[in-house]
Amino acid sequence: MTTMGLSRSPARPGSNSAPIALLRRLDWLLLAAVGGLLLLGSLLVWSATRPRLIDAGEDPQSFLKKHLLLLVVGSVVGVVVFLSDYRLLRAYAPVAYIGSVIGLVVVLSPLGSTINGSHSWIVLPGGFSLQPSEFAKFALCLGLAVVLAERRDREAAPEGRDVGLALGIAAIPVALVMLQPDLGTTAILGVIVIAVLTVAGTPARWVLALLAGGVAVIAAAVAVGVLDQYQVNRFAAFANPELDPRGAGYNVNQARIAIGAGGWDGTGLFQGTQTTGRFVPEQQTDFIFTVAGEELGFIGAGAIILLLSVVVWRTLRIALGAADLFGALAAVGIGAWFAFQAFENIGMALGIMPVTGLPLPFVSYGGSAMLANLMAIGLLQNIHARSQL
Repeated sequence: MTTMGLSRSPARPGSNSAPIALLRRLDWLLLAAVGGLLLLGSLLVWSATRPRLIDAGEDPQSFLKKHLLLLVVGSVVGVVVFLSDYRLLRAYAPVAYIGSVIGLVVVLSPLGSTINGSHSWIVLPGGFSLQPSEFAKFALCLGLAVVLAERRDREAAPEGRDVGLALGIAAIPVALVMLQPDLGTTAILGVIVIAVLTVAGTPARWVLALLAGGVAVIAAAVAVGVLDQYQVNRFAAFANPELDPRGAGYNVNQARIAIGAGGWDGTGLFQGTQTTGRFVPEQQTDFIFTVAGEELGFIGAGAIILLLSVVVWRTLRIALGAADLFGALAAVGIGAWFAFQAFENIGMALGIMPVTGLPLPFVSYGGSAMLANLMAIGLLQNIHARSQL
């Protein structure tokens, strides 16, 4: 396997990188797609949380206001990442990686909190919470790109020590996330590793062996009881939703009803009976796509899928046009992350994937996920703009 057009000579950091020059070279299509998703997501979060807040006698816009605040914070961080030359960010990749690992360790300490069955959170003042595993995705994209871009011969396949080091870097966050346990995030980290190693030119037999090893690890986790019983039940419900319609299969069944009720053009924003009746749990996060399916119909849900497809497409185009291997591999890791997470989230709402508790990128409510997503967009725009200087 080869790196397929990713063997460019690195450009000099800091050359002609004034903010105005960078702004002229933004990927405006990527920016428009992300903006559309953020707008639709804000409306859907508002619709999903409004009935519960009204019933509780609280401000019906409180979730929306918090969501918009998180968007502002995430956008500011994304701009900072964009303005920092990504080739200089290589020096800070170990800091990002170590910081994410420390966060994952803290989660497993008494400072961590369990929300919805997963011990993945650090509760902060003001009603906010932090999920370090979201930042581990971004840090892993950077870490793998640094390790695999260090090869001097850009056309040579990674050597065994390169692959071993990359797997070692990935193994630590993967193991810590599995201990939470968070199978969905573990799967995303695995997909990032496979994608980056493949594009870096790792021999196919090694990649296949890694895939087989991943399947074996998941099977072993189930066998030795690493996964909680509710997670095992979710897999059983995925295979047969009627097995426990009021328990593990409830979410999937209600999600299908909500999406099916939307028809072609939906019931209208704030008018969905499944949404206003709160029949689908976690609609503002894991099952936000059901709100789109019910209230915006096939047209609105299809628009979300189209915009997510544009984001992934532009991410891969940025990888192909990157000026160096580090930028290309970082973009590939981000593209794999977005693509798999979107597919898993929408798939579990449609009943074609097991429920794993992953938010829909740029659409679901969630501070850590939104912040990590917008940081990734800032890095992508950084790579794209500076590759044209």
